[in-house]
Amino acid sequence: MSTDGDYAAPQRRQERAKAVTDGNGIATFNWPAGAFTGPPVVALAVEAGAGFRSARIASNTAAQTTVHVMAAAGVTVLGIGVLATGANAPGITVHATATDP
Repeated sequence: MSTDGDYAAPQRRQERAKAVTDGNGIATFNWPAGAFTGPPVVALAVEAGAGFRSARIASNTAAQTTVHVMAAAGVTVLGIGVLATGANAPGITVHATATDP
């Protein structure tokens, strides 16, 4: 806080973590006890690899965030690139940044 009368908003708590998906494409992030006052705002990043990958938050509480990752290979049909059906993506590294709401 400055002493000249300007207000500086306090910083919100932020945690960063990475996890590897299991055989079902699930990665779980356990946040430190008391880190968040409610379910945090979570941003996800998936490490690069072959094919298309998508990550979605399956559940989110102040204590834990569970992420599901799917992968799909690109397929060319009549000269047009399309995505094949997605499947659970095991062994994928997921990075998460969680911010107190």
